[in-house]
Amino acid sequence: MFILLSIFMVLPVLLLAKSVAPNALAFAESASICFGVGLLGIVTTYRQPRDLKPRYMFVLTVSSWFIIALLSSIPFYLSDLGLTLAEAVFEGTSGITTTGATVLTGLDTMDQDLLLWRSILQWIGGIGIIGMFVAVMPFLRVGGMRLFATESSEWTDKALPRMKTLSRGLLFVYFGFTVIAVTTYSFSGMSLFDAFNHGLTSIATGGFSTSDMSMGKFDSNLILLQATLFMMIGSLPFFLFVRELHGQHGVLFRDQQVRLFLTILLVIPALLTVYRWYVAPGEFDLVNGYVSTLFNVTSVVTTTGYASEDYSAWGPLAFVLFFFLMFVGGCSGSTAGGMKIFRFQLSLIVLREQLMRLLHPRAVFTRNYNGRAVSDEIISSMIAYTFIFLLSLLIITIALAAMQLDFITSLSGALTVLTNVGPALGDTIGPAGTFAPLPEAAKWILSVGMLMGRLEILSVVIVLSPAFWRS
Repeated sequence: MFILLSIFMVLPVLLLAKSVAPNALAFAESASICFGVGLLGIVTTYRQPRDLKPRYMFVLTVSSWFIIALLSSIPFYLSDLGLTLAEAVFEGTSGITTTGATVLTGLDTMDQDLLLWRSILQWIGGIGIIGMFVAVMPFLRVGGMRLFATESSEWTDKALPRMKTLSRGLLFVYFGFTVIAVTTYSFSGMSLFDAFNHGLTSIATGGFSTSDMSMGKFDSNLILLQATLFMMIGSLPFFLFVRELHGQHGVLFRDQQVRLFLTILLVIPALLTVYRWYVAPGEFDLVNGYVSTLFNVTSVVTTTGYASEDYSAWGPLAFVLFFFLMFVGGCSGSTAGGMKIFRFQLSLIVLREQLMRLLHPRAVFTRNYNGRAVSDEIISSMIAYTFIFLLSLLIITIALAAMQLDFITSLSGALTVLTNVGPALGDTIGPAGTFAPLPEAAKWILSVGMLMGRLEILSVVIVLSPAFWRS
């Protein structure tokens, strides 16, 4: 993985071969460091047995993401931006976790090689996230994909050919949608450079842009609608796209989480548009307002983090609504973060079951989701995740408040990193601001929060627990 990352580090310089890459030396040095670390690992473990037991896989998964986040930050640190170590790690972590929070300003005039690196980071982070949730997490009995896992998610000799087929299919679909996004943006008026960057970050639901105004730079309803579509695609289960390609037609829209996800993105923007029109009927353009509302709601729900305008200034209802939308996230098996749609659906199933038990104490109830039985283990895992998520939110919020940050900044900052949304709320770190003004310690805490959110939190907690290290 480290050697592969070093190859990607060379891409910004190669892609800008006919123009100027001011940070070519920084990328060369970073790639050398990354390649050296990977080569050292191969040499020292060349003849060692590779027994991937769950305990080792937990360590491998968590440590690799943390180390890759550190390695990804080296080009930022060695560049001419003059970033501190905390800022460079924050930017690198935000990229590889597809969070989209940034400490950088002046993007419109920034060196193109650094802008490319930010987008490439989010793209490789997106495919890494899909692979982790489809193949690794079910094996570790963590994450939502256990509900959707089949024999192709089991690490056995029998399932290995199926896993290889699935991996190739996921890569093909991911790359295909990226090419379509880049081409579409290019034909819609973006420059090739802008189209390439936004194509990568849209499918990855990352949200890094080439402008401080984000998507507001382009002032085009067509581009906003296209971005909305690609953000939706990035938030759908990619393994279902693969099944569609293999002849299982209609499986995507039969999935319960997909149907609820699309319903949310149809209903909430429409209601919020009506509210905005009702508050300012003479000043509100219905068509442009709906497109803007749809785009920004989709960006938050899919945890992409694009913005076309400062939606925190749309009024109290919109402010509160966007806060709670940050919890939602996309579907399991996608590049999106958040708590994921299926957890809310399972919570409703459990609630209904408890209510029915009060009416019929002796009745026997079955839990079914997508036509499959839901075990008590799945429900226990969901409850544990929800508890540790809220506990982490509380701890990070208190830690930020202890640094003299206001309540909105502390709470929304903690929430946006745990759900990998990107922009938070408020004047400082909202859609019109950046995380640069925050204290150095806050940037370190938020960087860890991004990684915890990306790894479903429980994976990190397990590795940090004393019981994990007992023989």
